[in-house]
Amino acid sequence: MTNHAHVLLCLDGRPQPTLREVAGAVGITERAVQRIVAELEADGVLTRIRQGRRNAYRINPSSRLRHPLESHCTVKQVLSLVKRGGERS
Repeated sequence: MTNHAHVLLCLDGRPQPTLREVAGAVGITERAVQRIVAELEADGVLTRIRQGRRNAYRINPSSRLRHPLESHCTVKQVLSLVKRGGERS
């Protein structure tokens, strides 16, 4: 998976993670996370919402993936597939 996907997974369902926390979880620099979040915002995948001194992030689940091989998939489909794959019966 790409770092973009890892960042989305970290932001999905978490109330207000800091970019430092996301960077630590993904294993990349905080600056790289800032760039990825900005790209995801520009593509309409994320919306940043200012809440006091922190940011919250809302994922647009109906946005489509950019790469031509995956453009038939939505962000929601990918996130649910990854989450489901981690559940054990």
